[in-house]
Amino acid sequence: MSPPLILASASPRRAELIGRLGLCPAAIDPADIDETPRKSELPLPYAKRIAAAKAALVAARHPGAAVLGADTVVAAGRRILPKTDDEAEARSCLALLSGRRHRVHSAITLIDPAGKARHRVSTSIVAFKPLTASDIDAYIAGGEWRGKAGAYAIQGYAESWVRMLSGSHSGVMGLPLFETRALLLAAGVLE
Repeated sequence: MSPPLILASASPRRAELIGRLGLCPAAIDPADIDETPRKSELPLPYAKRIAAAKAALVAARHPGAAVLGADTVVAAGRRILPKTDDEAEARSCLALLSGRRHRVHSAITLIDPAGKARHRVSTSIVAFKPLTASDIDAYIAGGEWRGKAGAYAIQGYAESWVRMLSGSHSGVMGLPLFETRALLLAAGVLE
């Protein structure tokens, strides 16, 4: 019998994506951790650290379960773009991403019932078309950017700006399904 799966995330997108693998988590238990990047921390190590910290915190609350933690980071060069909370920040992110390539790192950590942690990362390259002021104004007005890394949701209207994607669409959404499935198989959560 497979162990219960706990999703250490409040993201409705992650819950939806895990459902695509035919799983319904036994519980959704978001980790409340400080997600402030460390001084000079690069995007990929940051994503790995945050995913592992989320999984570890929630695993301590659910002995005997398999706990999945994840973090998705939008990176422009060495810069970690924030999960935007205000319009000015969102405009700044969108202007920075306009007409250029950026990377999206999705790190996942699965801690099995025995406490063994397994880690995977998906890195995708996304290129946006050049965005006009009216593109940005309309997107801001729609509100889809709120709380999103880099101020956009690829599963929404912003997908129409993507002129190139190399990597995992589900990873850019927040949970790379190929890597997640591999971890769940290794831990005996999926058969």
